[in-house]
Amino acid sequence: MSALTSDQWMRERELRMISLFKEAAVNVPAYADFLSQAHINPDQVNTYEDFKNVPFVNKKNYLTQYPIESLCWNGKIADASVYTATSGSTGTPFYFLRTEQLDWQYSVLLEEFLERNDILENSPTLVVVCFGMGLWIGGLITYKGFEIAAIRNKYQLSLITPGFNKKEIFSILEKLAPKYKQTILAGYPPFIKDILDEAEALSIPLKNLNIKTLFAAEAISEKYRDYIAEKIGSKNIFRDIMSIYGSADIGAMATETTSATLIKRLARDNEQLFSELFSPIKKTPTLAQFNPHFINFEEQDGQLLLTGNNAMPLIRYAIGDSGGVFSFAHASKTLSTFGINLHEEAAKAGISSFVQELPFVYVYERIDLSTSFYGLLIYPEWIKAALYDEAVSGSITGKFTMLTKSDEHENQYLEINIEMKKEVDTSDILKSKLSESIVQSLLKHSSEYREIEKGLGDFARPRIVLWPAEDPLFFKPGVKQKWVEK
Repeated sequence: MSALTSDQWMRERELRMISLFKEAAVNVPAYADFLSQAHINPDQVNTYEDFKNVPFVNKKNYLTQYPIESLCWNGKIADASVYTATSGSTGTPFYFLRTEQLDWQYSVLLEEFLERNDILENSPTLVVVCFGMGLWIGGLITYKGFEIAAIRNKYQLSLITPGFNKKEIFSILEKLAPKYKQTILAGYPPFIKDILDEAEALSIPLKNLNIKTLFAAEAISEKYRDYIAEKIGSKNIFRDIMSIYGSADIGAMATETTSATLIKRLARDNEQLFSELFSPIKKTPTLAQFNPHFINFEEQDGQLLLTGNNAMPLIRYAIGDSGGVFSFAHASKTLSTFGINLHEEAAKAGISSFVQELPFVYVYERIDLSTSFYGLLIYPEWIKAALYDEAVSGSITGKFTMLTKSDEHENQYLEINIEMKKEVDTSDILKSKLSESIVQSLLKHSSEYREIEKGLGDFARPRIVLWPAEDPLFFKPGVKQKWVEK
């Protein structure tokens, strides 16, 4: 798999998309009808340029317009299938049907994470699945992916699935984790941060457990990665911490490889390089590599389109995320124009043997994940960065919900609701420190905010509202954090 060159992978990407399109056009009733309604003749779609003119599908114009069975191969609900659902963040939840194929594909992606951490036959490993184990896809597919990889490769790997139960997780870290050579914590980033912070407060010796972390569901910043690396005593930040770009729609789609992490870290302090690689948007994306044998991505007008096969195949599907796609060769060439040799940097980072020339996808999460303040889009990324400041991080969990409000005179202001750690009381001093840290982060990340702050002065400062830990209004335990409220 990894022996192919960048150009070969990009060609494979195009061929796979066209092939799946043609098969679905004939054998998926809903898609055949969709193409007919759009006056698309599948026989005339033979090149990638042709394929790019095929209209995209999404939940509104495709998935919700047809019965589930019509969306499946040959108009039949597949045998031995599992249903998962979207979170409903864009409306009514939709139920996706998937087969074991997606579990198997994820197991292949997980092998890269296991192998780069030397988890081989004689390395007893405990995997603690801290994703929810209910209707949503994260917990179930992670459990199955690790199980399949372990059986296939005869890894000494044990699985336990406490989900969101913190008490059980702390007990596992105290009683089971010390019996293993390493422990993998798999979960949603804010929740894993909670676990590590609270475990430390409980005097659990995290740095003795050789912890690795696997994240999904949202982007993580490099400042967050640094924070987690310090907590777990990471020996190699590129190998020990990985994110998955996945969805209920079609499972695990791409992985944050060691190369992806390296590129993000090389670009984070070079604004021009960052802009060349990604876009002028000043927030950090997820950067991951995808395997064209499993799934493929395109970019159209700033939004991501995916093409992938399963019980319900998706062709040029607009998943609702913004971002883009580039080849390994493009990344390497772009870095070289700034005097950076990617392979030399990989050698310095101790990850040369894990470099693959798979294509990259970068993701800015949901297109609407921001709030507007005087016409400026404020992104959660900027607030998250501020909350890692040492002056405030000891008192708060890092979770927040931001929204734009207006006062009695219809003056707009930014309100940020922040969760405090347990046994921490609210204070004006803490509010002041948080406000200052957030303002400094906004000034750093946005020239537009700098202009607003010059004109408005103190009126441009966010209003901080502190909440006790796990308050149900904004910080209900066991659910995804809502960073923005419209």
